[in-house]
Amino acid sequence: MTKKRLLIIFGFFALFAFGVLTLRILSGEDDWICVKGEWIRHGNPSAAMPTQGCGEPAEEMTVKVFFNNSEMDPENSCDKVFSAERKVKKTPAVARAALDELLKGPTEEEKTKGFFTSINDGVKINSINIDSDGNINVDFDEQLENSVGGSCRVSAIRSQITETLKQFSTVKNAIISINNRTEDILQP
Repeated sequence: MTKKRLLIIFGFFALFAFGVLTLRILSGEDDWICVKGEWIRHGNPSAAMPTQGCGEPAEEMTVKVFFNNSEMDPENSCDKVFSAERKVKKTPAVARAALDELLKGPTEEEKTKGFFTSINDGVKINSINIDSDGNINVDFDEQLENSVGGSCRVSAIRSQITETLKQFSTVKNAIISINNRTEDILQP
């Protein structure tokens, strides 16, 4: 073999060895793994064993989401909304959890009870902020007002969001914005 070939072969082996060593160092092989409800050491983890339960079901809480309901309000009053309860993973971000559930729309079971939403599918929350006076500002993406027309639908959307937020004692006033705009949004 020529010297050039030997150098190429040696270079490939060195590169391969470097790659294996890098993968070993950067991989998650040295970690704690949950197996059948117990934390098992895998390799030599640098972190202490996790303190939260392994495989335990997450603690839950109940939030209310507010929808229009054709059975409870046959006249379909625009801003009259009714609550449905949802179980969610316990979190300190209760307003976010409730709004996430609201944006999912009614479940199949809720639909059979007359619940329906006026909020478009695919709406995303950009941010949620609450101040010490109880003013909560929820900023949504543009999908909230996409193809929304008519004062009744706009009123229903506002009521669904506002009532879902006002279930919490810390919320006094709900401010809805779309991409940080409050003035020209959800117009009939």
